[in-house]
Amino acid sequence: MTEPTELDATAQADLVRRGEASPAELVDAAIARIEGTDGQLHAVLRDRFDAARAEAAGALPDGPFRGVPLLLKDMGAHMAGEETAYGLAPLQQAGIRWRRDSHLATLFRAAGFVVLGRTNVPELGTTVTTEPAANAPACNPWDPSRSTGGSSGGSAAAVAARYVPVAHASDGGGSIRIPAAECGLVGLKPSRARVSQGPDVGEGWAGATIDGVVTRTVRDTAAVLDLIGRPMPGDPYAAPPLPRLLLEEVGAPIGRLRVGLLDAPPDERMLDHPDCRAAVARAGRLLEDLGCAVEPASPAAFADERFSRHFNATIAADTARTLADFERIIDREIRDDELEPRNAYYRVTGNRMTAPEYLGARAWLGSWSRRMAEFWTPAEDGGEGFDLLVTPTVGAPPPELGWFTAAGPREEGRRISAFIPWTAQFNVTGQPAVSLPLHTTDTGLPVGVQVVAAAGREDLLVRVAAALEEAAPWAGRRPRLPA
Repeated sequence: MTEPTELDATAQADLVRRGEASPAELVDAAIARIEGTDGQLHAVLRDRFDAARAEAAGALPDGPFRGVPLLLKDMGAHMAGEETAYGLAPLQQAGIRWRRDSHLATLFRAAGFVVLGRTNVPELGTTVTTEPAANAPACNPWDPSRSTGGSSGGSAAAVAARYVPVAHASDGGGSIRIPAAECGLVGLKPSRARVSQGPDVGEGWAGATIDGVVTRTVRDTAAVLDLIGRPMPGDPYAAPPLPRLLLEEVGAPIGRLRVGLLDAPPDERMLDHPDCRAAVARAGRLLEDLGCAVEPASPAAFADERFSRHFNATIAADTARTLADFERIIDREIRDDELEPRNAYYRVTGNRMTAPEYLGARAWLGSWSRRMAEFWTPAEDGGEGFDLLVTPTVGAPPPELGWFTAAGPREEGRRISAFIPWTAQFNVTGQPAVSLPLHTTDTGLPVGVQVVAAAGREDLLVRVAAALEEAAPWAGRRPRLPA
């Protein structure tokens, strides 16, 4: 019999439904895997194994994933009475426990998932590698000397290493898709507001942040998003309704779609790796074989060099506000020397920003988003009429741990920007985008491909992702990391 940790969440849940495994057996298998392997990967920061075992042995909700083990990222998805520290040393030291479950945590638990613990994150989630000063760096299961990506790097490492089949992730500039690409997983960033951040967060990073999951199969991503993609009263935005369950899109015909390929970054200062170009080329060939019309094309606004400046302004303002909120929670000032240089800089910049400057950045991004949307707008409505855009997910295969910070704080910022020319744009536009593990380097490192649809069109993304998964299966690939 296949080890349960090798199965995706759908198959694990089916074992429980058929009486071939109990929730307690699934949880014990996952815990054994973590205890046997995580000393090499540092993917899990804090466990709740005793509580998980008790829950698995008790009366779990009769949801579709009853008994399936899950890990939560150490950002958001708060659980009442438990810690979530955002990779920030002062919060960890204070041992702050949150007062209530978030809407998302409530939905995960109602689905029947059993939460095993929290996964490693970079400090405040503001970088693209999971190497926080407060904790050991998360290591990539495909090569432990390399980065897992960020900020959902611990979650991605945990799923790739077969600790759990699904882990919570979130994305403000690529933080679901980047770790998915670097760890060989499926990572779908939903449309803005598809997954509520309530009740503790209205919007993050001017509406750029969103929660989701990383998984090994498209069907798991679809099924989980069906369950967590539910609004909460008071949400500041509403996502367009989907025509049917996303799980029903898996295996559905994709039709003849118009697809634009973009494999060269908009700025010569950004990384342009041949394996990333090869990944896009392969995706294009697969889509042509599936009957799509594929051509080199991209939104004209994508290359606007002003984008990063205005987006970073919203991050700086949000970081300053978040740190002020945390200071109130722990009832003391957080000193600059308790922060990584990147976040200390964001705080200073955010606090110096005037209200008109902040609103000006948001206004510019709103206007730019409308220009971006023209690419996906039907031709009869004055747009370019594309259904999908395909790009690399990141600018290079997983870098070595320490590469981003090796040359000091100023160079760190340049390296981060050079590494992610493709993802943050779609946080700002609010469009759904998925990273798929369609390529590997000659040395076996994963390389992701990003596919982007119009706002609200997760249905189309899931349909296409499932077709690509069937055409070029990746489920048989697994890291060489020993159990």
